[in-house]
Amino acid sequence: MDTEDPPRQLTGVVIITLPPPDNPSLGKTITAFTLTEDDVQAQSHQTHQQEEPELPIQVIQPIPPPPPLPNLFSGSPRKLLGFLGISLFALVLFSSAFSSTFQDLSDSNNEDQKRQSFILPLYHKLGIREISQDLQLKLGRFVEPNMQNWAAFVDVGATGNRKIDKFVAANDAVIDSSTILPAKGSVFPDGLYFTYMLVGNPRRPYFLDIDTGSDLTWIQCDAPCTSCAKGANPLYKPTRRNIVPPKDTMCFEVQKNQKPGYCETCQQCDYEIEYADHSSSLGVLATDELYLMTANGSLNKLNLVFGCAYDQQGLLLNTLEKTDGILGLSKAKVSLPSQLASKGIINNVVGHCLAIDAGIGGYMFLGDDFVPYWGMAWVPMLESPSTELYLTELVKINYGSRSLSLRGQNGNLGRVVFDSGSSYTYFTKQAYSELVTSLNEITKVGFVQDASDPTLPICWRTQFPIRSILDVKRSFKTLTLQLGSRWRIIPKKLSISPEGYLIINKKGNVCLGILDGSEVHDGSTIILGDVSLRGKLVVYDNTNKKIGWAQSDCVKPGSFKNLPFFER
Repeated sequence: MDTEDPPRQLTGVVIITLPPPDNPSLGKTITAFTLTEDDVQAQSHQTHQQEEPELPIQVIQPIPPPPPLPNLFSGSPRKLLGFLGISLFALVLFSSAFSSTFQDLSDSNNEDQKRQSFILPLYHKLGIREISQDLQLKLGRFVEPNMQNWAAFVDVGATGNRKIDKFVAANDAVIDSSTILPAKGSVFPDGLYFTYMLVGNPRRPYFLDIDTGSDLTWIQCDAPCTSCAKGANPLYKPTRRNIVPPKDTMCFEVQKNQKPGYCETCQQCDYEIEYADHSSSLGVLATDELYLMTANGSLNKLNLVFGCAYDQQGLLLNTLEKTDGILGLSKAKVSLPSQLASKGIINNVVGHCLAIDAGIGGYMFLGDDFVPYWGMAWVPMLESPSTELYLTELVKINYGSRSLSLRGQNGNLGRVVFDSGSSYTYFTKQAYSELVTSLNEITKVGFVQDASDPTLPICWRTQFPIRSILDVKRSFKTLTLQLGSRWRIIPKKLSISPEGYLIINKKGNVCLGILDGSEVHDGSTIILGDVSLRGKLVVYDNTNKKIGWAQSDCVKPGSFKNLPFFER
């Protein structure tokens, strides 16, 4: 056995030859050498006699560095200063356009992970009458009640216990879960958008008109009821434990503008809300369990303070034929988003998306999980000590290229209110008059005003049947509202296409869905109602005091927690 033989081995060498720097098109070449066992043994014996020869390695020539860039500013300080000025201006433009986006990204990294978001489907309401007198502008405010007509229906005293005890919840079918249902709706003839919420124990559904112009959420209730519409569901029935006492902080919020204020002898917290159309709702504050579906599909039980409304008057009763009350979504502390935010359940953000398509209602959400990081136009909210509405400044308004007046009848500069509780949009008297004058030009293309149509104050008929706004869209121009601070470098424009201010009624006429606000409110503010909010995702960020919007089909919400290019 030959023990001195070296171990058998195989050695290979691969040489990669790069192309010359002056001709990269030649490509690279690869050369492989294999050294057999005999070569290795021969080389091993020669190592004792001479140095091992070097392997044939191709020397790679270094790639020459690129020629230096010419010095554009050498000997020319004026060019350098000009370049710096242009760069500074571009930086200001960039920061103005995207500073809010960067702030959103920063805030999202610091948000409380325990906070959630709730999403609710929207539905249409049937049965709105086709006369303009029934159109409502639901900008509600708390007023001091007339004590002569005030009835303490919910009495928790000794004489009232028997009356309250019989107001136990009926044994209706319990809804075990909440589902995002297909939504439907239109401004005409439906009149409003509503959602449903589960309240009470056992929990039952109530259909509520979503209203960013109202503070308090209220439900028609049997306490007993003096004046209630039929509604979509049986009246809410309170018990003694549901009644909010006058010393509760929410009662102070509701009655803070009333005199004499806190009542030592009262057993309940009374309220009255008067709306812009002079309708009213009378009731007492109640508290009960509210069930909301979170973004991840779980059902959460929360505690809600709301109005037990037992006396409704005026045109408000018409909207309660298919609903049960109003969902207050304003900035007020008593509103639903503010209550949830005060408990740390959500960030104080509310959004809605009202679909243009009559077969789709849209959706609304509470919390910030469905707020896009990109594609939103944001303007600051205006703070007002006298109102909790969503206000912003109106810098300019145009119909096509024609400018309309900004000033209201009291001489104030323009302001805009976003009000999802109003079916139609309201202009100041002068702006409305100028808009109607501008619209008279459509008579040149065959439109004839139809004074016999009671649907809205101004309607036109044509010589051909109108199936949708698309049939007449070319005859009308876009309304453009420039919102926010007049000192912004990049203006924030809210464009309202003809679909956002025209209505096709059952007669096949096209009607103007913008009304004269001086006839139903103070006339100093433009109010954007459902007709102009359709086809847009509108977000009210009470945490950062801003209002945003973006075009959307409102079919379904999406989660925007990731940036588009970081999504997996």
